[in-house]
Amino acid sequence: MSETEGSSASPVIEAVAEKDTSSTVAVAGHPLHAMSVHFPIAFVVATLGCDVFFWWGADPFWLRVGWWASGLAFLTGIAAGLVGTAELLLVPGIRVRVASWTHGIAAMTLIAVCGMNWGLRLADPASVLPQGLLISLLALVLTGLAGWHGGKLVFDHGIGLMISEKD
Repeated sequence: MSETEGSSASPVIEAVAEKDTSSTVAVAGHPLHAMSVHFPIAFVVATLGCDVFFWWGADPFWLRVGWWASGLAFLTGIAAGLVGTAELLLVPGIRVRVASWTHGIAAMTLIAVCGMNWGLRLADPASVLPQGLLISLLALVLTGLAGWHGGKLVFDHGIGLMISEKD
């Protein structure tokens, strides 16, 4: 798991690996960003599900639920994004990794798309088909991209891990 495994590590990689990557925005050792990203992910998926169910059945119930799900995806995304941005700016070991910036850019783009999706529903609930459905699909793709890079940060770079002295 170490970034410096093997004897042929470059000095640049060794310098990056030496920087602290433990979370500074945490409660009792649990990083808030890792705990908060599940909510916007769930609401992005729920919004797409509501759009598909509305497309299949034309029941206005799914318009209302999709409105709430898209709004909550946007609002919880902003909250998770603020915590993630704080981590990015406060922890030097996170800032120096390219994957951190890729994750951040993908996540901010996702938040913007979620805001657009919610705004579309606020302005004209009937425009869910086809625009809202397509925006929801785009949001799901961006969720996968941001999640992939976030997972790389945790599993490949050990970002946010706090290892106990007992381990």
